[in-house]
Amino acid sequence: MEIRELLSLLAQGTLDSLYMIIICTVISYIIGLPIGVSLIVTAPGGIRPMTVYNKVMGFIVNILRSVPFLILMIALMPYIRKIIGTGIGKEAATAALIVAAAPFVARLVEQSLLEVDPGVIEAAQAMGASNMQIIRKVLLLEARPSLLNGAAVATINILGYTAMAGIVGAGGLGEIAIRYGLYRFQPSIMWITIVLLVILVQIFQEIGIKVVNKYDNRIN
Repeated sequence: MEIRELLSLLAQGTLDSLYMIIICTVISYIIGLPIGVSLIVTAPGGIRPMTVYNKVMGFIVNILRSVPFLILMIALMPYIRKIIGTGIGKEAATAALIVAAAPFVARLVEQSLLEVDPGVIEAAQAMGASNMQIIRKVLLLEARPSLLNGAAVATINILGYTAMAGIVGAGGLGEIAIRYGLYRFQPSIMWITIVLLVILVQIFQEIGIKVVNKYDNRIN
């Protein structure tokens, strides 16, 4: 493969990976953040206990988190094909990524909110704050550094998912590594994609650290 062709291939693969990572992360948080908040709010001892909802939602989240991503993606492909018209490519992979990542995000959010001092919540209740005010101005605000750190962890985790999605023709760096490095026995291309994936992980990690440091009141 010529250098120009290889560079073009890697550039497109990087863009496809970033597309899947960004879209999946955003939508996973749109879905997972409210679920994570609801698990805290409706838990026994929460500000609005709802035992049945909490157990059912917690069970669903645990089931989806328990299935390895590759198996879950393959199992979902027939249903994704019926919904969006295709079971391959980055759009289909992104849909599967969202199903896998949203429960993971929900648990990250839940763990972040558990770190909030109960005394702060009790003080807000004593001052007459509504449940929604407590969620917005106490839980989410106090847990912001942890939530941001969790977002960085989720993004890196999703990046790993995108690499695995390459096995079903999802595009991105993962597919390049599998197609050329594995099937066509070109280990040099495999190692180049590994280096690019490591670089992406480091970039997302550094961005996460800088954002957390900026909004962490304990540091500022």
